[in-house]
Amino acid sequence: MCPAEHDCPFQDLLQPLTAAGEQFTYFNIPALNPQKYDRLPFCIRVLLESAVRNCDNFQVLKSDVERILSWEEHQRAGVEVPFRPARVLLQDFTGVPAVVDFAAMRDAVKSLNGDPAKINPICPADLVIDHSVQVDYTRSSDALLRNQKLEFERNRERFVFLKWGASAFKNMLIVPPGSGIVHQVNLEFLARVVFGSSSGGGATLYPDSLVGTDSHTTMINGLGVLGWGVGGIEAEAVMLGQAISLVLPEVIGYKITGELSPLSTSTDVVLTITKHLREVGVVGKFVEFFGAGVEQLSLADRATISNMCPEYGATTAYFPVDPAASAYLKQTGRDQKQIAVIEAYLKAVKMFRNYGDSSQDPVYTQVVELDLASVVPSMSGPKRPHDRVAVEHVKEDFQRCLSNKVGFKGFGLPAESLSKKVPFTYRGTEYTLSHGSVVIAAITSCTNTSNPSVMLGAGMLARNAVAAGLSVAPYIKTSLSPGSGVVTHYLEHSGVLPSLNALGFDVVGYGCMTCIGNSGPLDDEVLRAIEENELVCAGVLSGNRNFEGRIHPSTRANYLASPLLVIAYAIAGTLNIDFKTEPLGYNKEGRPVFLSEIWPSRSEVREVEETSVLPAMFQEVYSNITTGSDDWNELPCPDTELYPWDELSTYIKNPPFFQGITRELPAIESIRGARVLLNLPDSVTTDHISPAGSIARNSPAARYLAKSKLTPREFNSYGSRRGNDAVMARGTFANIRLVNKMVGRAAPRAVHQPSGEELDVFDCAERYKAENIPVIVLTGKEYGSGSSRDWAAKGPYMLGVRAVIAESYERIHRSNLVGMGILPLQFMQGDSADSLGLDGTETYDIILPDTIAPSITVSVKVNGSEREFTALLRFDTEVEVTYFRHGGILQYMVRKLAA
Repeated sequence: MCPAEHDCPFQDLLQPLTAAGEQFTYFNIPALNPQKYDRLPFCIRVLLESAVRNCDNFQVLKSDVERILSWEEHQRAGVEVPFRPARVLLQDFTGVPAVVDFAAMRDAVKSLNGDPAKINPICPADLVIDHSVQVDYTRSSDALLRNQKLEFERNRERFVFLKWGASAFKNMLIVPPGSGIVHQVNLEFLARVVFGSSSGGGATLYPDSLVGTDSHTTMINGLGVLGWGVGGIEAEAVMLGQAISLVLPEVIGYKITGELSPLSTSTDVVLTITKHLREVGVVGKFVEFFGAGVEQLSLADRATISNMCPEYGATTAYFPVDPAASAYLKQTGRDQKQIAVIEAYLKAVKMFRNYGDSSQDPVYTQVVELDLASVVPSMSGPKRPHDRVAVEHVKEDFQRCLSNKVGFKGFGLPAESLSKKVPFTYRGTEYTLSHGSVVIAAITSCTNTSNPSVMLGAGMLARNAVAAGLSVAPYIKTSLSPGSGVVTHYLEHSGVLPSLNALGFDVVGYGCMTCIGNSGPLDDEVLRAIEENELVCAGVLSGNRNFEGRIHPSTRANYLASPLLVIAYAIAGTLNIDFKTEPLGYNKEGRPVFLSEIWPSRSEVREVEETSVLPAMFQEVYSNITTGSDDWNELPCPDTELYPWDELSTYIKNPPFFQGITRELPAIESIRGARVLLNLPDSVTTDHISPAGSIARNSPAARYLAKSKLTPREFNSYGSRRGNDAVMARGTFANIRLVNKMVGRAAPRAVHQPSGEELDVFDCAERYKAENIPVIVLTGKEYGSGSSRDWAAKGPYMLGVRAVIAESYERIHRSNLVGMGILPLQFMQGDSADSLGLDGTETYDIILPDTIAPSITVSVKVNGSEREFTALLRFDTEVEVTYFRHGGILQYMVRKLAA
């Protein structure tokens, strides 16, 4: 319903709807203007409905509705519109800081004599604990239990804190660890598709929509639920009832035609689309899929494509609901009556799609096309998810990468080292490693483990391989981390799980593991052979991210692949293989076995899928989803309104964001005498900025934890310590692959000016703080691309970064910088640090005008008045200006609720 019905300009659109024998109400948005509405992309129709339903002439104006309805005229005009999602999705790495901030905001509101209980999610929030489990144990039947045991030992404080949040905050569901990956749980269980559809008669129906604190939130678009990833601080504002401001997007229509070849998989489709859309250029845009070929894709296939949306740079990648989506809801155990209500509502508002009916095709900004028949088996790597390589070319492509100059497709090895062979002994047997040797093979991540076709395909390939006498070398770290317990059920039911186990792919955990760097340690013998000989060894994983230093510090080449190809490369043990001409391996009789002999076709996989993936499996797994394990249920939980912070905790710490907050707004001041903390190149990702992965023993974070009397074994990961700002600040810009041009090599180091002393980034920032000198960052294009990590903005804030000057930004990261009160400046077209002769040794004055507005230019003076250039101030909306004036979005919310 409208927030204030008596003020709602669209109350006359509220109409009754009879569905499944019950009466509901809904906003009849097609009646606004049938001609305009029918031309709108389906994803824009969701934005329009939200604006109509939430129109209160305060956060959402009647003019906002008119702008969205007239999308065709405004799509390229940079028009700002509000969006109030129906819910928020959190995972524990990003969810813990959100709950920490909520707890700290309660303290801050109390300090301003407000009511702390007002700090409560207004918008429903679901948090799935899925990022804490690591692959410490594998290749054993008890690996799952041992990894889960370690997970609880390492994360006890975090889990206690989250249990407190679940009880202290209303309207927040927490799914305990061991349940699955957040995006798969969202797809299989949390998604409503239509809100009110399960509420019974009298409810107002409206489309499910969401924002999530993980960039792969976009996966849910495969089910026709509009959603995308935002920074944690932006998600917190939504949880507190704020609308998101976004520029009305262009919508790229992606037309799919034809049929896949029998040997191609959905993973091959998504890697092809990822590369294609990167070439098209869809950053900041919506993508909507249409065409008769969509009907050839299962719902899981569509979700796989939507999952990879951040890798091709779009904001969201939308598949409107159709009969296949309804069938998926039935397969995953949703109530049949609820499904009937969903269909009736979506048909009433013209959001139910028939992909074979071209008369339903809306107008798009641009149309691009893919013939599924053109898709071939593919991988992506060695360092970026959109660098697709056809499998038949992987060997030659990798060998070129070895000698190419250092870059996304190069390692810069000298010619004399290319054929290096390194013998080593592992468990009493001698093996050989070389460049391209596979040392990690992981079926992991939300991208593919939600898709029965590729998971069962991998199992069938494993069954055929075992039958053919093939095996995987024992030094290769193999693992299988399903996205939910349902996967294990259907792998067992189909009879392929024993074969996966025989090849070393035992279930090691239900969570996001290898793909986010929770790959655990390599065996010492393997590690020594790699590091002492500077080998470019490989990880092959069914994930969505393969940026440098992400999977494991010692796997310099990492390739994204279907679960089937993960199995194939694990057996081969190397990237240096042409599957067409070289055998995968040899059986006990010495006969060569080729991959083509054991590869299952799509029709074979489909036949097994139809008999193995059953609704009862989903109902069994999700009926007790919030119950948790005995370890979870035995955790103690404080029963308090305010969180009792433990000053000695190294996991959960009261952040300093609200220290000294007053009801009055702080004055806006120009930045004077700033030094450059870092001068960075193009394509610096949030993996380079945000603390992630293991905590290096020689890092500032390690030194901090050691002072707390923790041993290296107890350091855990940065992800697990996201609730401790002291650890996270020390881990900001700590990626070993970070290239600071002032240092001249890959290392997490900075150069203090004017002394010229080289220090760890954190230590350099602390030196500047002690000298009362503000710092800035210079950088190139696509700054902040990658995951939507709030600490990629919070960390620089903690280091004292007042401004970033970049050639261009990734959408989410720029927004997060604003949310933390950091100025996002952009060089004018054609300018860069290099073209302006800036090397980072200078001082900078950034002159701010008395009145700040979106997209104004500011003057930047270098070395006093020695040089001067103009930069664009990247506040894109008036709301962002408001946040900055308050010092950040959280300070804005505290003042608002305290008042």
